[in-house]
Amino acid sequence: MIRQAHSRMVKEMSSIEQNSIMTGGDGMAGGNKTRGNRIKVWVEAMRLRTLPVSVAGVIAAMALGKIFGCFRIVPALLCLLFAVLAQISSNFANEYFDYRDGLDRPGRVGPRRGVTEGDITPQSMLRATIASLAAACITGCVLIIWGGWELIPVGLLIAGGVFAYSAGPYPLSHHALGEVAVVIFFGVIPVNMTYYIMGHQFGETILMVSLAIGLMGANILLVNNYRDIEDDRAVGKHTIATLFGGKCASTLYLLNGWIAMMLTAPLFIELPLAIWAAPALYLGCHTMLWCALLRRRGRELNKLLGMTALNMLAFTLVFALIVFVI
Repeated sequence: MIRQAHSRMVKEMSSIEQNSIMTGGDGMAGGNKTRGNRIKVWVEAMRLRTLPVSVAGVIAAMALGKIFGCFRIVPALLCLLFAVLAQISSNFANEYFDYRDGLDRPGRVGPRRGVTEGDITPQSMLRATIASLAAACITGCVLIIWGGWELIPVGLLIAGGVFAYSAGPYPLSHHALGEVAVVIFFGVIPVNMTYYIMGHQFGETILMVSLAIGLMGANILLVNNYRDIEDDRAVGKHTIATLFGGKCASTLYLLNGWIAMMLTAPLFIELPLAIWAAPALYLGCHTMLWCALLRRRGRELNKLLGMTALNMLAFTLVFALIVFVI
């Protein structure tokens, strides 16, 4: 018995020494690691690879403002900030409500979800959703200085869209309307409203470009749902991919990109020849990404999702760069 007690004591002392080494003797190293992990899971929850879809519309509107002589730097930058905050709030809300409704499962094919995996509490995610949405609303209120009080109903529509996408009696993302929501909230609204705030007018050309941006943005969600087709079917979530199959989703992905460039063609015809570098670059990358989409499955599509977003951002950046330089 004495020998057994001595053996247990040696094991406990060894365990304490190992813990002391891991924590630096006073717990500080372990605490720093915890803080680092905490930051990492929140950055993952922001879904940075989706942010290009939020800023692309504003950048396109800035280029249009330059073309038609109404570009204003301060409201344009505030619109950019508003778009990023609204996107982050939407991502937080999507994670919270998908967890609450049992639509995200541990070990999912897509990127890790902090709430589902237990890294973030549901209450913290809900608070983060409200806080980021409040920050977006404050930014929107400042934009009233340039856009006027008519921005209020648009702001309320956007705030409602943040929750309607994943929550409410008829969540848009659960009923194959996610792509439609993206076209509206990340194409039509940001392009038209950013342009309106700068120039106090709308136009057919602005609408066509906004639809093009929306279709490019919808492709990001198509890749996401194409990847999650089995997980979504398992929990009864309806998307274009689950209802009509992966082949339909991949075909729509290809068509969206080409239709988007067709919508911008009437504007580009009237601009210097160099502007065609933007659609040429986009379509070349888009077609290669579509070919990759047909070959990849599961987690292999995570990188493709980010590349689709970057291709969209690259299009608007090249478009804006040529417009502002030439």
